[in-house]
Amino acid sequence: MGRIEGKVALVTGAARGMGRSHAVRLAQEGADIVAVDLCASLDTAPYPGASSQDLDLTTQLVEQFDRRIIARQVDVRDSKAMQAVVDESIAELDHIDIVCANAGIASFGFSWELSDEAWQEIIDVNLTGAWKTAKAVIPHMIERGQGGSIIFISSVAGLIGVPTMAHYTASKHGVVGLMRALAVELARHDVRVNTVNPGNVDTPMVDNAPTRQIFMPDLRDPTREDAERIMKEMSALPVSWLDPREVSNAVLFLASDEARHITGITLPVDAGMMIPNKLK
Repeated sequence: MGRIEGKVALVTGAARGMGRSHAVRLAQEGADIVAVDLCASLDTAPYPGASSQDLDLTTQLVEQFDRRIIARQVDVRDSKAMQAVVDESIAELDHIDIVCANAGIASFGFSWELSDEAWQEIIDVNLTGAWKTAKAVIPHMIERGQGGSIIFISSVAGLIGVPTMAHYTASKHGVVGLMRALAVELARHDVRVNTVNPGNVDTPMVDNAPTRQIFMPDLRDPTREDAERIMKEMSALPVSWLDPREVSNAVLFLASDEARHITGITLPVDAGMMIPNKLK
């Protein structure tokens, strides 16, 4: 018996990276999955987006655990499209118990140098998309009367300031604020709402050539090995990037009955990145 046997989980940004990891980990513990991803690149993100083939692979990985999956290419910024996939999933799978609002993008630049387009796209995807995802499912959870768990993937940037990422930092702080408001609003319906706040995770959003160049401007064409050294210096524990599965384990915990009395919290999974005065 899995820890969330018989549950249905909606995961956004599920085609690759953390989203795929969350979908697979939840399926491994017994959940059927609704997997949503745009499967396209965005104008202001400095790295390629996921593809439909990535989403197909997520589907295959979930099905290896003999779980049902509905996978759809949907933009979390599109309320009608999100509502349509939620309605379709409830009709086919009967209910949705868990929401993991994971979809997000990152880009870089000093706050006064960011374009209006870069600012707006980050806010629209990371914050407004998270709200629209939750909004599409909450009425169903309330009407069904069986409670639920909503997990927003924020970031350490939702708890501290991160230079050259003012728009990303604002969006992830906004996600924490959204979580706290929803936790209060939904407590009487036994719907728990929390955030997971990861540090540097080994995903295409973090490990790519443009991002490495931002972190290491003095190096020409910095390698993954160069980046690993920098990432390790950011952590208190002796690790560089976190494996996405470490974040997925936190998602699973918050989704499970083990966390049935936990709501309104921020859960950092950051290898001690936010600890001051680290010894090296």
